[in-house]
Amino acid sequence: MADTGAAIGWLLDSDPSVRWQVMRDLLDTAESECRTERAKVETEGWGARLLGYEDEDGQWAGGAFLPRNFDVSEWREIGQPWTATTFSLSQLREFGIDPASERIQRSIRLIGANSRWDHAGQPYWEGEVEECINGRTVADGAYFGVDMSPLAGRLAGERLDDGGWNCERANGSVRSSFASTINVLEGLLEYERVTGGTPESREARKSGEEFLLTRNLFRRLSTGEPADEQFLLFAHPNRWQYDTLRALDYFRSAAVVTGDAPDSRLAEAVEHVRSKRRKDGTWLLDRSLPGRVWFEVDAGVGEPSVWVTLRAARVLSWWER
Repeated sequence: MADTGAAIGWLLDSDPSVRWQVMRDLLDTAESECRTERAKVETEGWGARLLGYEDEDGQWAGGAFLPRNFDVSEWREIGQPWTATTFSLSQLREFGIDPASERIQRSIRLIGANSRWDHAGQPYWEGEVEECINGRTVADGAYFGVDMSPLAGRLAGERLDDGGWNCERANGSVRSSFASTINVLEGLLEYERVTGGTPESREARKSGEEFLLTRNLFRRLSTGEPADEQFLLFAHPNRWQYDTLRALDYFRSAAVVTGDAPDSRLAEAVEHVRSKRRKDGTWLLDRSLPGRVWFEVDAGVGEPSVWVTLRAARVLSWWER
């Protein structure tokens, strides 16, 4: 039996961004206490540290998707950099920073005024062309109170015939990808959580869910084999990449919004999560994407991860309830 009590204690001894979510999702702590702890994300720990790297114009690293003066050789030799505005905003959202705070609202206004996408100079909150990027932009914008209706509507209309999305659609792709689909689903879910969504966005979200569910979150529909062995490895931060734990945490979040019971087709992926729990109640970080970051939020690959443990523990808690 895993020592869940010790693992929860370990999580509570972590950063405020982890602690307040443990209180909300695993301990059913009173909302007022969660709110007090959540407020610390802006002023202490990782949230405050990431805010400290913000540029005067509201961006991070001087760019929307890529840092200013980025050299493509860095991507080839080291990995994709993760310090620019889009990834910094998504990380603040994951930390759970209060979206209504005056400090972050100033940042959101400045980004709208000053940030332009690397693709063709599109205004930041209008999105660019790739569904993966636009899905995360809708999630961030909706979370921080920006009207994302135009971009959410565009994404709903960009579904492929199999029900999901693919960032290569503009280049002729007709098959959805797991990664593109989860990025769009998270965006449409956040838009729905904040606004209630539209009939079109809700229908699109349901069809994207079916794309994943009919594949048990990781299998090829044609052969039943894993579509990618890395889908069974748990990464953090996921950035744009997919794994089964990310998908399960999405379905848990969706159930909070809709009140729906867990779908039985999630069972295999849930059992995979359960099988990876260690005796001390923690989960290891299996993968970490290479590339420039502002700072690390885990001890490293092969070590217990507070973020993987938080997500896995709350998925199991939701499933078992």
